Amino acid sequence: MLDIFKKWYKRYLSEEESVLVLVLLAIAVALFMTIGDILKPVVAAIVLAYLAQGVSGRLQRYGLPQWLGVAVSYLAFVGIFFGFSFALLPLVWRQLLSLVGEMPRMLDQAQQFLGILSERYPDIVSKEQFMELISVAQTEFAGLGQVAVTRTLASIPGILTVLVYLVLIPMLVFFFLKDREKILDWLGGFLPAERPLLRRIWTEMNEQFSNYARGKVLEILIVGSVTYFAFTWLGVAYAALLGLLVGLSVIIPYIGAALVTVPVVMVGFFQWGFTGDFYYMFAVYMIIQLLDGNVLVPFLFSEAVNLHPVAIILAVLFFGGIWGLWGVFFAIPLATLVKAIINAWPTSEQVVAEADPLT
Repeated sequence: MLDIFKKWYKRYLSEEESVLVLVLLAIAVALFMTIGDILKPVVAAIVLAYLAQGVSGRLQRYGLPQWLGVAVSYLAFVGIFFGFSFALLPLVWRQLLSLVGEMPRMLDQAQQFLGILSERYPDIVSKEQFMELISVAQTEFAGLGQVAVTRTLASIPGILTVLVYLVLIPMLVFFFLKDREKILDWLGGFLPAERPLLRRIWTEMNEQFSNYARGKVLEILIVGSVTYFAFTWLGVAYAALLGLLVGLSVIIPYIGAALVTVPVVMVGFFQWGFTGDFYYMFAVYMIIQLLDGNVLVPFLFSEAVNLHPVAIILAVLFFGGIWGLWGVFFAIPLATLVKAIINAWPTSEQVVAEADPLT
């Protein structure tokens, strides 16, 4: 057993930089596991600054001075950030409260539908099962409005935290953009002067993550906006709420589209029943999903993350289980980081080949 460990160590950890990478990964995981909540606005600001830096870099390649490219990209970020925070989120919140108020009516409608279903298909849904289901649903939804009010009052400290984030995140993004080179040089001072492994990991990670992050933001904006305007045109209730859900569902490939279909179908059914309007709305929704999967995704991610669907699902389950919603959001970038580390990790054979390229 000891010989096996020695061979494994000599093969994969013979380089000092390999040990350094493991130490850095252990430190990062420990920080997120212990003070992850404190670091959330910093991580969010880093990701947003990274996206804005891509816009700034492209503007500079078009001939704009660095300060002007940074200013334009930051102003665009501020406009989108506060537009989302003060325009879209309040609308979504109002529609969510309206949906909670509509729950009793929806429950009565579902009760009528299930009653008809139990009469027509007693072998599938018996009368006893039907009555038990209705009793449980009534118990759950009876105090839903009161719970919503109670949680709203109890979440005042959380609201204050959000207000702090609304100020803190734009400030952090500004300084990350303005002093990007200084910060990177300062961090690089703690690392060895020669770091080929870290450079290989960073090169692959930077290329993959930049394509993924910028493409995913565009996909969220396009899919969410198209869904909102299409549902508004069709007269679908809670169009803003559903548009936001459909837009955010693209963060989790395969799983997100399946999950978000449930509220879309439920809202359409409770609004129209199984009528022509419902089928028309559902057809429009499916067209949006098909265009997203077959046209928009190949166009935006032609050079982006190349991960197997099983790897994506496992990453969502693993990182989501560790860090909750944030883990789900960053599951694919984190999986890409793992893939980049595996691809760049040196073995003893590679070290020998690099030292003697004639062998």
